[in-house]
Formats: sequence, structure tokens, C-alpha cells
Amino acid sequence: MQLEETITTVSNGISGRLMAAASVVGIAGSSVMVAAFNPTDVHFFPVCPLYELTGFACPGCGLTRGFHALFHGDMSTALGFNALLPIWAVIIAYVWVSLVVYAIRGKGLPMWPTNPAFLWTFMIVLLIFGVARNIPAYPFTLLFP
Repeated sequence: MQLEETITTVSNGISGRLMAAASVVGIAGSSVMVAAFNPTDVHFFPVCPLYELTGFACPGCGLTRGFHALFHGDMSTALGFNALLPIWAVIIAYVWVSLVVYAIRGKGLPMWPTNPAFLWTFMIVLLIFGVARNIPAYPFTLLFP
């Protein structure tokens, strides 16, 4: 029984590390694609289904174009596409670094982005931002991508 538990633990650790490594490669590859191709010029990036169906911008609308601008050093344009881009960038970068650390040593960084208090706060911010950016009056129109 002891040997089976040890083999299962080692097996889960190896598969978890491989999944983390695959995620690192996937996030890095996606970032390279967004940096290399301007989402306003090419049409293979996904379009927001909420915007396509309703004309309303979700809280994530403009992130791909914003990250493209950010990767090219144009912070004002990036923030014009999505004002929450710095928050998204910090979360994605932290998770990416945690995945790198997990793939290397088998234990990632503390995952504060999954803390319930953070998640609830972030969801409320996303809800408020999503409503505010669709109000058709100045200054809220500045938030529309």
C-alpha cells in the first residue's frame, strides 16, 4: 500500500510539472503571437461574442489589442483599449512565473489570485467596469475600447 501511494504521488507530481511546462509554453506562444500580429489587421484572433451579439463591450474587450500595444511600448494606446490592462498583466505575469517555478521545482508561488477575497473584489471591479464602459455618456465613453 505504501509503495502504491508513493508511485501515485510521484506520478501526479510529474504530470503536474509537465502540465505547468505546457502552460508556460502556451502562454509564451500566445504572447509572441499577440506581439507579432496586430489584432486590428489580422482576423485569426477570436472576437468577443458578447460584443458581436449585442454591441456591448465586456470587461475583457480590448485586451488583445491592448496587449499588442503594450508589447510595442505604447502604454496610452494600451490603456485606451482596456483601462484594466495593468491589473490583467500583473495577474497573468504572476501566474506565468508561478507556473515556471512549479515546472522547475514542483511547487509554485502562493496563489493570491485564487484567494476568495481577491476573486470577489476583482469580480465586483469587473462588473462595475463592464457596466460603466457601456454607458453612452462622457466620461464613460472613454472606457469603451
